[in-house]
Amino acid sequence: MRVITGLAKGKRLVTREGTDVRPTTERVKEALFSILQFDLEGRRILDLFAGSGQLGIEALSRGAASAVFVDSSSQSIKVIQQNLLNTGLGQNAQVVCSDFASYLAGNTGTFDIVFLDPPYRKGLLEQALPLVAPRLNAGGSLVCEHPKGTELPPEAGPLTRVRTYSYGQVLISLYRGEAL
Repeated sequence: MRVITGLAKGKRLVTREGTDVRPTTERVKEALFSILQFDLEGRRILDLFAGSGQLGIEALSRGAASAVFVDSSSQSIKVIQQNLLNTGLGQNAQVVCSDFASYLAGNTGTFDIVFLDPPYRKGLLEQALPLVAPRLNAGGSLVCEHPKGTELPPEAGPLTRVRTYSYGQVLISLYRGEAL
């Protein structure tokens, strides 16, 4: 795993070992950031279910103003901190060890782009969608990575699913809110 482009281009990222983790593949990550390429500069990012932090780190490398990384695993938190250190992108990052629901209930901040990439087939994505929708700024983007066969609603609060992209067994669903 590596950072594709930007300030930390080519820097290697570490990930947790074991079968409990499923990092976003290079192909999917590249496609995802092609979709968002003009929406990143100066934006505030939330990487929920952050894992290794690779999505938020890629966004920071490409010019996002800040990123908050949230994961419930203390092992993942250590990996995210190491990756931020290795890439030199930690100055605009906040790393939080918390489950998604507690973080969203206790935080009033809003974001321009939210990445949701929870463990597959555990119902977490469906639970997180309505909770995260109010945290998205007007005109923002919510990006959900999920397996084929997981049906997401056409709307989540004020957000509308504008497109679903397919990459083999992985789908990326993009939700957007109305711009002011």
